Amino acid sequence: MITGGEPMMWDMGNLTNGLNNRSIRTHLETSGAYPHSGTWDWVCLSPKKTMPAIPVWHTLADELKVIIHNAHDLQWAQAHADKVNEDCVLYLQPEWSKRETILPSIIVTLT
Repeated sequence: MITGGEPMMWDMGNLTNGLNNRSIRTHLETSGAYPHSGTWDWVCLSPKKTMPAIPVWHTLADELKVIIHNAHDLQWAQAHADKVNEDCVLYLQPEWSKRETILPSIIVTLT
């Protein structure tokens, strides 16, 4: 799993080729704000409001994870969910520091 900071700020081609040559599966978590590189077995798109995702990432996403800070983010998450394929796994994750206040809104939205 390649994550942390933003992996797509660097060319991932050599890394994923090396891992694939050793039969190691490659999983990525990205904001989608930078161009695609590398070969991935699983892509988690976790878009950020401050840097919009490049549209190709919605087509590549196996998983969409949206961090929810406030009630408006639920609509923003739905807008992203509308752009991914029907097999994409959808997750809403409360922002850690606001989890007590935002989690009830997430639960109501999902029920």
